[in-house]
Amino acid sequence: MTDPIITLTNASLSLMGNAGKVDILRDISLSARRGETLGLTGPSGSGKSSLLMLMGGLERATSGLVQVMGHDLGALGEDALARFRMNHLGVVFQSFHLIPTMTALENVATPLELAGARDAFERAEVELVKVGLGARLGHYPAQLSGGEQQRVALARAVVPRPDILLADEPTGNLDGTTGAAIIDLLFDLRESYGATLVLVTHAPELALRCDRVLSIRDGSFEDNP
Repeated sequence: MTDPIITLTNASLSLMGNAGKVDILRDISLSARRGETLGLTGPSGSGKSSLLMLMGGLERATSGLVQVMGHDLGALGEDALARFRMNHLGVVFQSFHLIPTMTALENVATPLELAGARDAFERAEVELVKVGLGARLGHYPAQLSGGEQQRVALARAVVPRPDILLADEPTGNLDGTTGAAIIDLLFDLRESYGATLVLVTHAPELALRCDRVLSIRDGSFEDNP
């Protein structure tokens, strides 16, 4: 049994809203192993995406401990946290988050350029070919379909060879056929690179493709993980 790559211990998240403090997550404890695929399910507003953000250091726990690859994310400063994400995490969002003024190739090359890679564009092109977009390298996001934009987002997430892939409803803005193709591609890429995958989804059939499925309701797990 390998050591967990992600560990949360009694992690809670509260945010201030117009009506006062809102408890988003309450005393969440879980662990994920290196190379494991973990599905997070639950109704809208249950805290799935917020939990993913805690794992990625995009939100800080109000209390409790969030450890990723042995690092206490709560103890890292903003610069150190940004470097950690750049070096170890790939994130895929529902709404793609591509830079509209950059081509597909430039979007994928950007994280490598930020990391100082001299072969950023060569590696980006290889990854875009793998996701079936070798003929669309010079196209801008507005010139691509939703499925193509999500393929660009997938290529951008995996091109740095992250240890952990976080996917937040990656098929939410896609039709069924396109979404199924994106999920196939996501799992294929994860398997190729051996990354740990945490997948947030409303679709039980997608979650069941994961090694383990955890269901969240009202900020807590329905069953003991």
